[in-house]
Amino acid sequence: MSTLLPFHKSILERVHDPTTNDLLVLARGLGLRRVVCTLLKIYDTPGSTVLLVNATPEEELEIGEELGIMGCRNPGLRVVGYETQSKDRQALYLAGGLFSVTSRILVVDMLQGDLPTSKVTGMLVLHAERVTPLALEAFIVRLYREKNTTGFLKAFTDQPEHISSGMSPLKNIMKELQLRSVHIYPRFQEDIKKSLERRRADVVELSQNMSDTMAEIHHAIIQCMNSTLAELKRSFSTLDLDELTVENAYFRSFDVIVRRQLDSVWHKTGPKTKQLVSDLGVLRRLLTYLLTYDPLQFHAYLETLLATGTVTVMGVKENRSPWMISDVAHLIFDGARRRCYLGTFKPKPMPQTQDDDDDAWAALDEAAGIQVKGDVRPQWLPHGLDPVLEELPKWGLLADVLQEVEEEILRIETADMTRKGPALPGSNVVLVMTSSTRTCRIVSEFLSSKDDSLPKGAQGRSMLMRRLRVYLWWKTALARRKADGKPGFGMPDIIPGQFGFARGYTVDEAASSGAGISEALKKKDREKADRNARRRRVRGGAPAASTSTRALPGDSADAAIGTMNVEAEDIAEFWKSRGEASAPEIDLDSLELLNFDMPELEKQFDTHYGLLAPQQTVVVRAYGGDADDRMLAELQPRFVVMYEPNMDFVRRIEVYRSSSPGLNVRVYHMIYGNSCEEHKYLAGVRKEKDSFQRLIKERGSMLLPIFEDKTDARSEALIKTISTRVAGGRREVRSEPAQVIVDMREFRSSLPSLLHASSMLVIPATLTVGDYILTPDICVERKSIPDLVSSFNSGRLYTQCELMSVHYKHPVLLIEFEEDKAFSLEVVSEVKSYAKPTGKYPPKNGSGDKESVQILLQSKLVLLLLSFPRLRIIWASSPHASAEIFADLKQNAYEPDPRVAIAVGAEADPEAGAGVNAAAEELLRCLPGITAKNVGYVVSKIRNVRELCEMSLVEVQEILGVEPGKACYEFLHKGERGR
Repeated sequence: MSTLLPFHKSILERVHDPTTNDLLVLARGLGLRRVVCTLLKIYDTPGSTVLLVNATPEEELEIGEELGIMGCRNPGLRVVGYETQSKDRQALYLAGGLFSVTSRILVVDMLQGDLPTSKVTGMLVLHAERVTPLALEAFIVRLYREKNTTGFLKAFTDQPEHISSGMSPLKNIMKELQLRSVHIYPRFQEDIKKSLERRRADVVELSQNMSDTMAEIHHAIIQCMNSTLAELKRSFSTLDLDELTVENAYFRSFDVIVRRQLDSVWHKTGPKTKQLVSDLGVLRRLLTYLLTYDPLQFHAYLETLLATGTVTVMGVKENRSPWMISDVAHLIFDGARRRCYLGTFKPKPMPQTQDDDDDAWAALDEAAGIQVKGDVRPQWLPHGLDPVLEELPKWGLLADVLQEVEEEILRIETADMTRKGPALPGSNVVLVMTSSTRTCRIVSEFLSSKDDSLPKGAQGRSMLMRRLRVYLWWKTALARRKADGKPGFGMPDIIPGQFGFARGYTVDEAASSGAGISEALKKKDREKADRNARRRRVRGGAPAASTSTRALPGDSADAAIGTMNVEAEDIAEFWKSRGEASAPEIDLDSLELLNFDMPELEKQFDTHYGLLAPQQTVVVRAYGGDADDRMLAELQPRFVVMYEPNMDFVRRIEVYRSSSPGLNVRVYHMIYGNSCEEHKYLAGVRKEKDSFQRLIKERGSMLLPIFEDKTDARSEALIKTISTRVAGGRREVRSEPAQVIVDMREFRSSLPSLLHASSMLVIPATLTVGDYILTPDICVERKSIPDLVSSFNSGRLYTQCELMSVHYKHPVLLIEFEEDKAFSLEVVSEVKSYAKPTGKYPPKNGSGDKESVQILLQSKLVLLLLSFPRLRIIWASSPHASAEIFADLKQNAYEPDPRVAIAVGAEADPEAGAGVNAAAEELLRCLPGITAKNVGYVVSKIRNVRELCEMSLVEVQEILGVEPGKACYEFLHKGERGR
C-alpha cells in the first residue's frame, strides 16, 4: 500500500473522529479508496462493529484485498450476502468486526432484530450521490438513527456532477443521511495543489490528426447530432432544454438528462420523438466507435444499423431514423466503406486448385521453414475488390512511442551500468492504458502482428487482411441466416474453423456468441421473424427484394442498404463458384510436420515460456477506476502511455508520482486533435470544476437541516380514532403502533421505506399470499405496469387474486405508476416484446400495437374483476401516493398478526418456521400441472423436488392426473432425449 500524501492526512484528521458525522466529496482519481481503507483500519478495534454500505461486489473484493495488505487480516472485511444464512449473520454481527452488507439484507436484519443496531459502532456509506428519499440507504440510516444516536456515520462520493443539478441537491443528500458537516476537496484545493505539484511527472502531449476520411465522417456525425437536437427542441418548445447540447451529448449521462427533461411529457411524445431520443445515443456511440474500432468493425456496425433501421413491411417504412435520410448521411456510409475497400464485386467463376486454403498452406510453409516472398492476391478475395484497410492513425503513433521508449530504456540501462550506487526505483514495464477491453484487444493484436519493415500506416496490414476475411465471411453467413429467418449476429474476431477456435464451432454458435454490437439486430430479427418466414424466396432461398433495397434519389439509407445486400449476394456467389459454402475449415490434427519432442521442449521451456524481463514487457490494460491505484503501486512503471485520454487516470499518475520519491515517470498523453475525444476530455474537466464551484457556493449559503425527533410523532401515532359514533368520535390510546406486514421480496421497491417514514412499523416476513397485509381483512398485491403485463401474460396474477379472495375478506390489487410520470396506461407502450399483442385480439381499426396492447390489458382487467367480484383495484401515481393510501386504509381497523399472516396459505406449521418450505413450494407452483389447489397434496406425497424429478410418467400421473401429470413430466424431462 502506498504512503499517504499530506492532503490525505489532512482529510483523515478532519473525518476520522468517531464522534462526528461527515460527508466527504473528493475529486475523482485522488485516492478516495485509500482514505476509506485507512478509516476502516483505524476503526478495526476489538469489540467494534463497523458496517460498509452501498459497495459493489468489485469494490468489496478490492477493499478487502487492500485491507489485507494493510494488515487487517484477522478476520478482515467480511462480506455478508444472500448465501449467508440468518443464524450465521446473527453470530457474525455479535462477534463484531468489519462488514460489508447488501442494502436489502441489512434492512431486513435491522427490522427483524438480527443485527443489534444499538451496538453498531459506526457506518460508512459509499456512493453518497445515489442516496435519495426512495433509496434503501436512506431507509437504513433512519433505522440506524432510531436506535443508535451515538454511533458515527461517514459518507463518501467522488461524483460531484451527480449532486449539482436540481434544487439544493447537497442539502437533500445531507438530510437523507442525517449529516450536518460536509468536506469538499476539488483538485484546485490548496492542500491538494501543494501536495501534487511538488513532484510532477514528465508529460508528453501527442495530438494526432484524424485521417481525411475519418474527419469527414466525424464532421457528418456532428451535423447529424445538431440536426437531431434541433428537431427535438422544436418538438418541445415549452420545455427548458438548455442542457441538450452537443457538448453534453458526448457523455453517457446524456441519455439520463434527456429522459429527466422529457419525463413529464413522455406519455405525450409520439414515435418520431422517441426515435430522436434513441438516435442521439446511437450517434454518440458512432463518434466513439469511429475512433476506437478498426475500419471493418465500424463498417459492420453501420450495416447492422441499416438492417435494423430500414425494415419494410408491405412497402411501408418502419423505424426509419431521420439522420439516416439526411443529406450528410451518405458521407458516413460511403466514407466507412471507402476506409475498408474500393471497387465492386465481380463474382465470376474461378478454377479450383487442389488445396486453395491460403492459411493452411501458410501454416505448412511456416512449419517447414519455407518463406514465401511477393505480394500474392489471396484466392478468397473476390475479383474487383481493392482492399484499402485504413489503419487508425493512433496505431502508427503508438508504434513510434514504443520505439522511443525502447531507446530510452536502453539508455537508462547503459547509464545504470556505469553509475555506482543503488538502483533507481521503478521498473521498465511499459504500461498502455485504453478505454475498454475491446480497444485492449485491438491494440494488443496490432502490437503483436505489426510488421516494422513496412512504412507507417501499413504495419497492421496482415491483421486487417485477416479481419477482412472475417468480414466477408460474416456478410455471407448473415445473409444466409436472414434468408432462413434466423436472427443475426455481430462480426466475430476470427472465422469459425480457423486457428484460435475449437473444431466443431459452427455458424449457429458464432451467432449465439456474437459481439455486443448485434443486440439491436437480434431484437429486430426476433420481432420480424414471423414476417420474414412468410416472404417469398427467390434466387435459391434469398428473400425477395423490397422497396427499401432500391437506391432512391436522395435517400442515403436506401442506397446503402441496397449496396449492402448486393455485396452480400455477390460474395456468396463468388465463394459458391469456388465450391466454398462458408469459410474453409482447417483440421489442426492434419499438421503432421509438428514434432512434439518432450525433452527438447523441456530444454526450450525457459526460452519460450519463461518470465519476460521488464524491459521486454508491454502491459495493455483498460481503465479500471480505483483499482488502477493498486496496479500502479504493484507494477511501478516508469513509462505510461495513455492511448486514450482520461482525466481520472491523469490524477492517479500525479498521486503515484508524488507517493514514490525518486521515481521518474514519463507519461505519453495521446489524443485526436479537433475531435470529440478532445472536446469530451476538456468538457469533463470543465463540468467537474463547475460542479465543485456550485457545491462550495451551496455549502456557504445552505441552511443546516433540522432532524425532528420521531418520539413525538410515534406517540401521536398511538392515538387513534376508534369510531365517530362513540362519544362524538373520541380518541383512544392504542397499545401498539400502526404496523404493516411486508413480503421479503418487496424490499426491492421503495414503498416499504416510505411506509416506515410515515411512522408505520414495517414487519418483514415470508408471505405466501399477498405482498402487504394492512389489516386482518385487507391483503394487497402490488404491481408495477411492466409487472402487471407480464403477470397477465403468464397467468400468475389470476392465481394470486384467487388466493387473496380465498383467505382475505378484502383483496386489493395495487397498480403503481412511476414517480414524475403520467398517471396513464399509455406507459405500456414502452414495455418490450413481452407486451406485444399475441395476435389473438387484433385491432379492427388498424390503430397499431399501442392501442391493441391497451385494449388487451383493459379487457383482462375487466375479466379479472368479473372473476373476483370482491377484488378492489387501487391506482397509485407514485410510491408516495401508495403510502398515503395505506395509511387511510388502516384507519378504524385492527392491526394484523404476523404469525397469522405468515401461516395463511402455507401448509407448514407456523411454529416450525412459518413457511420454511416456501421456496420449494413456490418452485413447484411454477411447474405445469401444479396449482395452488393441489400443491399441498403434492407436498404430502413427495419429500423434496428431486424425488418428483426422479419419478416416472405413471407415478407423476398418479399424483396429478393424466393430462397435468403428462405436462409436468414432459416439462421436467425436456431435452433429455437429445443428450
